Amino acid sequence: MTELPAVTLADIEAAAGRLAGQVLDTPCVESKTLSQLIGARIFLKFENLQFTASFKERGALNKLLALVDSGQAAAGVIAASAGNHAQGVAHHAQRLGLRAVIVMPLHTPTVKVERTRGFGAEVVLHGDSFDDAREHALALAAQQGLAFVHPFDDPLVIAGQGTIGLEMLRAQPTLDQLVVAVGGGGLLSGIATAVRALKPSVELIGVQTVQFPAMVNAVKGTHHPQGSSTIAEGIAVGKPGLITRRIIAELVDDLVLVDEGDIEQAIVMLLEIEKTLVEGAGAAGLAALLKDPARFAGRNVGLVLCGGNIDPMLLSSIIGRGMVRAGRLARIRVGARDNPGVLTRITAVVAQAGANIDEVHHQRAFSALPVQNVEVELVLQTRNLAHVREVVAQLNLAGFDAQAY
Repeated sequence: MTELPAVTLADIEAAAGRLAGQVLDTPCVESKTLSQLIGARIFLKFENLQFTASFKERGALNKLLALVDSGQAAAGVIAASAGNHAQGVAHHAQRLGLRAVIVMPLHTPTVKVERTRGFGAEVVLHGDSFDDAREHALALAAQQGLAFVHPFDDPLVIAGQGTIGLEMLRAQPTLDQLVVAVGGGGLLSGIATAVRALKPSVELIGVQTVQFPAMVNAVKGTHHPQGSSTIAEGIAVGKPGLITRRIIAELVDDLVLVDEGDIEQAIVMLLEIEKTLVEGAGAAGLAALLKDPARFAGRNVGLVLCGGNIDPMLLSSIIGRGMVRAGRLARIRVGARDNPGVLTRITAVVAQAGANIDEVHHQRAFSALPVQNVEVELVLQTRNLAHVREVVAQLNLAGFDAQAY
């Protein structure tokens, strides 16, 4: 069996030297409000502020610079990715004057394809999955003499991602917990390598979505089933890296799973509290804190907001669902006698209760109520769950049959 290459603190420090001035040393600052809500000091590393809105360009650029130095990038580079890695490789290849080919699955959203082309890359659409795209990319690399840039299972890529760990400890030396999203494992294994060397006492926790628990299964020996989709598409990896798996097994204290709802809530909280936009993977760390705040109570916790590339339509749906969970958007069904003026009376009660009407649906035919009755469905803007209950109570006191659902 071939021995896997190692990644060391020296590799990460060398990467930091290469990347200096070419990627942002992003802010790592405390969120006072999140700290109060969780009961811990929460420090956010804003990697969503990178030019491509993701940490991925660190590892990509470190690999590209090493390929240029060694003369291996003369014919160009190639990568397989449907997201942030594609943009990181394409952007920095363009900066360095390198030909870049990106293989993406056939059903990659058009916005991602066009964004990657906008960075000057040649996009090849192939296959139904990332694995199909990767195999085709490797074949093209062999045919055309292109250097393959792996999204996570490469020592130079891992070292590039590890520079985040250096920056976080330099900015916030009191950190004693780091919570990091895991897909293929490049980010967590790089950070773990840096942090274990510099401050071994820090507790390192990786986070995966329940829909894609591949690293959890590989390291813990569990058999959680894999889903087919997730809002955290940046960590939707079905097969973790070999190098990253070994590093995580050796250096990381624990791996946890979070639900889709936890991630949605975290996205909305970061948008509302921090006024910062993250994608699903970028919110995974906060989702873990929201799911089990007692585990982090009283600690100095670092979170990496690893990316901010999210589809606007998906974001709209997440915000709407978040408003429903918080009781700030409510749906109420009201039954009443179908008399003239009944809708006016219902809306007057709602107004007196302090709610604002978003939508009204007045049902006669599609109702199980007696034929003399009418069913009115209201979508309301409300303050919180208690306010929803108050609106329902006021409608019932006014003689209507109201319920939230």
